[in-house]
Parts: sequence; structure tokens; C-alpha cells
Amino acid sequence: MNNNKLSRRLQVVLEQIPQGSVVADIGSDHALLPVAAVGSGRVRSAIAGEVNPGPFEAARRGVAEAGLGKAIAVRHGDGLEVLEPGEVDCITIAGMGGALIASILDRGLNLGRLEGVKTLALQPNVGEDILRRWLLNHGWVLTAEHILEEDGKIYEILTAVREAAAAGITNEQLYQELRLSSGVVCDRELLLEMGPWLLQAPNEAFFAKWQGEIDKLEGILTSLSRSELESAEEKRGKIKAQIRRITEVLECLPKAKR
Repeated sequence: MNNNKLSRRLQVVLEQIPQGSVVADIGSDHALLPVAAVGSGRVRSAIAGEVNPGPFEAARRGVAEAGLGKAIAVRHGDGLEVLEPGEVDCITIAGMGGALIASILDRGLNLGRLEGVKTLALQPNVGEDILRRWLLNHGWVLTAEHILEEDGKIYEILTAVREAAAAGITNEQLYQELRLSSGVVCDRELLLEMGPWLLQAPNEAFFAKWQGEIDKLEGILTSLSRSELESAEEKRGKIKAQIRRITEVLECLPKAKR
């Protein structure tokens, strides 16, 4: 199967799916990921879930054109409601905000739709920290984090398994304080914000993302400087602290990785 249709970010998501899985791709759009996963032989079968009518029809067409109708079920429904308990062992969700992905997982958990699921491969567009916190609070442990730049945008891919099944890693270990050079310490909150694995192996995209965050915060600081309100002064203090914290971390990370 030719995966040329996959963007780089979806290719990385594909690589997180364990070989031989039965996968559900939620918010599948044109079903590019399930088609690539089944067509390449990586998974045995797949479910493409889509709540919006237009993308649902596009997914049906994509699966039909690939001749994979017997291996990929395209279902119309909201989030994990398209699944039956125990039906899949891997779930992928890409291209949504972290808060939305967390809410989809939360509803699915309450409905029993995460039963039997061993791996989550998630690509939030924003709010990665919200998603990390959900995983931590619900017994899932990150086994990998990837960050890349594509078409001028930066994406993160988070891979998680149930904590009891994680090979040699627990959340307690993953989120213990990380001491960088110059004595800078990354506490749990900072690890949740910036990524425990990403901080250990930063790349150009990581530095670009956080320099971009500093630039945004400095822009907000400039806007607040025009206000004489007491609340604005308080906000300025918090933003300056954020900028200082991120800058200290970036300066302590291996510069060879830049």
C-alpha cells in the first residue's frame, strides 16, 4: 500500500499503532489513516468514526476507492460511541484540540468504550498539557512523544498505554522532577506542560514551538503595558514569570539539538 497520501504527522501517528492491532480512528475525515494502516498490513482491521455528515461520506468514498470495504467499517457517530466495548485494542484521534480529545476519551470511558483498548495514539493541535493531565489522572502512561513541523505548523503526537502494561515505566517515574544543567528543575507541572519525553530529547521543532510561545507571551505583555488597571499589573507579573521559566528551561537544554 502506498502511504503517499499521508501527511508527515499522520505517518507518525500510523507508526504508533502496534503491529497486528484492530484500530479505531475517531474523527477519521477521509479515512486516510485507516486505509493506510490496513493497506500496509499494519493492522488486521479498522473502524473509521466520523460525526459530521460530509467527512463521513468522504470516509466511505475513500474506503470504497481503496477496495477495503471488508476490512474497514465506516461508522457515523459521536466520538467513541461508534464502538462496542472490547471491539478494538488501539484508538487514534488526530487533528483536534487536546481538551476535545480528552472529553471524547472521558465520555468513552464512562460508556465502557475503552474496554480492551491497550494503546492510544493522539495528535492534539493545541492543549497538549490538558491531554497529558487526562492520561495521568486516568491510569494511562506516555510511552512516547513526537514533535514535528509541517507546512508551518507544529504538531505533537502522544502515545500512551495503560500504566499496568507499560514496560518498566510508571507515571510516578515519568513525572518525577527532572533536573537540568545550571540547577534548573522541571517539576510535574512543567513536565505536563512541555512534555516529559520531549524535554529529554528536544529537537528543532520543540525549540521553535516554545520560542513561539515566548513571542506570544511577549506580545500579550506589550498589550498589557498600555493598561493602568491593577489587574493588568498582576497579569503582567504572571506572564513575566512564565516567560522567565520557559527561557530558563530552553537555555539549559542541549544546544546541539537546536
